[in-house]
Amino acid sequence: MNPTNDAGRVDRPDRVAGAVVGSAVGDALGAPFEFGPAGVYTARFPDGVGTMCGGGGWDPGEATDDTQMAVLVAESLLERGGLDLPDMFGRFCRWAAGGPKDIGLQTEDVLTSGEAWDLAAALHFQVNGRAAGNGSLMRAATSAVYFAASGRTATMDAARRIAALTHGDRAAWEGTAVLHELIRVALDGGDPLFAVPDALADVHEDHRGRWARVLAPGWHPDAATEFNGAVWPCLGTALWALRTTDSYGNALAAAVDAGGDTDTVAAVTGALAGAVYGFGAIPARWTEPLHVPLPGYGDRVLRTPGLVDLARRLDGASPRAVPTDFRGL
Repeated sequence: MNPTNDAGRVDRPDRVAGAVVGSAVGDALGAPFEFGPAGVYTARFPDGVGTMCGGGGWDPGEATDDTQMAVLVAESLLERGGLDLPDMFGRFCRWAAGGPKDIGLQTEDVLTSGEAWDLAAALHFQVNGRAAGNGSLMRAATSAVYFAASGRTATMDAARRIAALTHGDRAAWEGTAVLHELIRVALDGGDPLFAVPDALADVHEDHRGRWARVLAPGWHPDAATEFNGAVWPCLGTALWALRTTDSYGNALAAAVDAGGDTDTVAAVTGALAGAVYGFGAIPARWTEPLHVPLPGYGDRVLRTPGLVDLARRLDGASPRAVPTDFRGL
C-alpha cells in the first residue's frame, strides 16, 4: 500500500460497502480465469484496464459460490439477529441442494452429508485428515462487517465458528479469524497490514508460526508450498497484493494475475482492498454488470445496489453475543 493514497479520507459507510461489494467484484472478475497460470490477467488485459469479460461458464459480472455464500451468511445474521449456526448451516445446505454452478469439493461433501450442523465438518475432517481449503475465507466479508463493532475478540471468535461449519481444520478457522480482524481494522480507518502482528497474537499457538510466515511482509506467492486453493497461500497472496499495490484496481489485478484459484484469491483481496479504499474506488465498469444468483432460492439475483444495502444493514445491526455451544472450539 502506498501511504500517500487517499484511503485515509474514505468514510466508514464507503468502506463498509467497499468490503462487501469489493469482495463480490473480485470474485466475478477472477472467475473466468480460475485454474489458469500466473500472468493470466496481464495476458488478457495488457493495457491494465480489465473488464468483466466472462468465460469458463460464467457470464460477465456473474459472482460465484464465494459471494453466494457470503450473502447467505449476511441474511442469516440479519434475519436471526445474530449468529444462529444451525440456521446458517441450513441455508448453506439449501443452497448446495439448489445446484450452484460451482461449489468446493470439501464444502459440498460437508453440506450434502446429511450430518448435523455441529458434526458434519468435524466428521469430514476426521475421515479425510485435510480440511484447510480457502472456502471459509471466500465468504468472510459480510460477517466481518457485521461483527466489526464488537471488537477483535468477538470478531475473531465469530469467524472461527462460521468457518467451522464447513471446515474442520483449525488452520482454516484461524486464517478466517485473521481476515475478519484485518477487515475490522480497515473499516475503522486503520492499516490492516500494520494490524497483522496483533491479529497473530490471538491465533491459536499451534498455528501461529505458520500463519506468521505466510503473512510476513517479505512473503511472495512464489514461496507458497501449496496451491492457493489452500487457506494459507490464499490469504497470504491477498495481503501481498494489497501490500505491493496502491489502488483497489491494481490490487485485484495482482491477485488475479497470481493465477490458480483466482476467484477466491481476488474475492479475499477485494474485501480487504474495498475496506481500505472504499466503494468509490471500485470502477463502475466492474460494479455495473455485477450480479449474484442465489441457487436454491428461486430466481433471486442481487446486484450492486442490493449488496450496498446489505452491507449497510450489516454495519448498522447490533449483534448478540457469540454463542459458546459449538463443539471443538
